Amino acid sequence: MFHSGKNRILAALAGAALAVLPSQAGHAAYPEQLIKIIVTFPPGGSADIVIRALEPLVSADLKQGLVIENRAGAGGNIGMTAVAQAKPDGYTLGVAPAGALTVNPHLGPTMPFDPKDLVPVTLLAEIPFVLVASEKVPARTVAETIALASAKPGELSIGHGGNSTAMHLTAALFAQKAGVRMGLVPYRGTAPATVDVLAGHVPFAVLDIPASRQLILEGKLNAIGVSSARRIPSLSGVPTLVEGGIAGFEAVGWFGLVAPAGTPADIVARLNEAFVKALKDPSVIEKIQSLGAEPAPTSPEQFARFIQSESAKWGKLVSEAGIKAN
Repeated sequence: MFHSGKNRILAALAGAALAVLPSQAGHAAYPEQLIKIIVTFPPGGSADIVIRALEPLVSADLKQGLVIENRAGAGGNIGMTAVAQAKPDGYTLGVAPAGALTVNPHLGPTMPFDPKDLVPVTLLAEIPFVLVASEKVPARTVAETIALASAKPGELSIGHGGNSTAMHLTAALFAQKAGVRMGLVPYRGTAPATVDVLAGHVPFAVLDIPASRQLILEGKLNAIGVSSARRIPSLSGVPTLVEGGIAGFEAVGWFGLVAPAGTPADIVARLNEAFVKALKDPSVIEKIQSLGAEPAPTSPEQFARFIQSESAKWGKLVSEAGIKAN
């Protein structure tokens, strides 16, 4: 189903993490300067919210400040390219979305960065999505959404956070499993997609819960269903898409911390230690869970294996749905 070249890329990414062993050279002084973290989506999205929740604890642990820089666009490719091309010294890191690491390798050889040029540090959080409708749309349930889309084939659209993102694939998976033809409209992240569905410029959108929860609770967006297998405690009144009648539907987004390939192993280990510790702090757990996300700390090796399994899952949909890079 997949090209052998893609498998080699993923194997190289896993190998980079599995090779993280104690360094003999040592970097006892690390960090000696500010650490830049590139977030691949605009401010206000889930990745941005979570990394800013972690920043105070990680800064205190490392005894050095973190500078958060948002570089949005191209499904995470712009930000991840900057990380991949950075000096591998531990002072430039990236918050990598699922799509950039597990979807883009299946979209052909024209991608601007190669996952093997990154080394996993830790998974940060897993985030279910929610399919929402504008107040201007006469649909409040999955059944009503399918009926409306069936009556207007190709006329209705679903906004999402960018081509090749997990939100994009979640929207494609919904249309596929629901058996309807709907346009998929990419945005430069969750925030602009949210603005347009609020205004009714796009009738439906797949959004992450941290960015949309309050608008749903305030009745400004109509939640059709969440993409996870189980209901989300922070949106307990919203059914899953499975409950709405889409059998077997499950799609969960995630993002993790990566560094340029070649970053010294002891620095990767030190970063992993600091971020994992912060992710296990009760106050951080409460903050992240209140947003509808779930902390997901891992070792670099565990993160690498997770990337491989997710790549197989989403690569299958890319092939079946005919999703192309654009």
